[in-house]
Amino acid sequence: MTDSILHERTMAFAGILQAIGQVQYIARHGESDEQALAASLQTILVTNPDNTADVYPNKDLLNKGYQLIQNQLGDGSNKDVETTRYLVGILALERKLARSSDGMGMLAERINQVHRQLHHFAITDEQVIANFASIYSDVISALGPKLQISGNPAFLKQTNVQNKIRALLLAAMRSAVLWRQLGGKRRHLVFARKAIYDVAVNSQKNN
Repeated sequence: MTDSILHERTMAFAGILQAIGQVQYIARHGESDEQALAASLQTILVTNPDNTADVYPNKDLLNKGYQLIQNQLGDGSNKDVETTRYLVGILALERKLARSSDGMGMLAERINQVHRQLHHFAITDEQVIANFASIYSDVISALGPKLQISGNPAFLKQTNVQNKIRALLLAAMRSAVLWRQLGGKRRHLVFARKAIYDVAVNSQKNN
């Protein structure tokens, strides 16, 4: 495996964890960082990138993802069981999506609709986020067991919070698809843990 492939794969993995981290924050606090939210949602729309970096133009955002990789794969006590649970769930759903030609076709069609909607609305507009959320519900959730999101029940009841969470799970799924396309496998998170950790440390320093 070349260094560049490992670098790109780690970038996509950072994208997954960055979206998951936002899901956790919104579920607990009921609010989001609009810049981080916009950057994660933007990745969903980059469906034919020339290279992996095109999917993640916001380097500050990726730094948070690289930090989460270090937390999860490092030897310290920063591992988050909830993050791992969401990650396993997303990767399992991605495998089901990859085997579903209908699902992939429907996903592409629905993402094109969002592109048209963005002629009139910002990507963080409630209507656009609701559209992303419905794509996740209709296409991804239908594939397998639903992810159970933990957080503050008062916030989790709110429609706008539910929509942001589903939209971010769709962003996590987009990065999971890219990670798999770059050859990412779950076993790498065990057997190549140190290599991925090192790339995350170096990438964070160089961003």
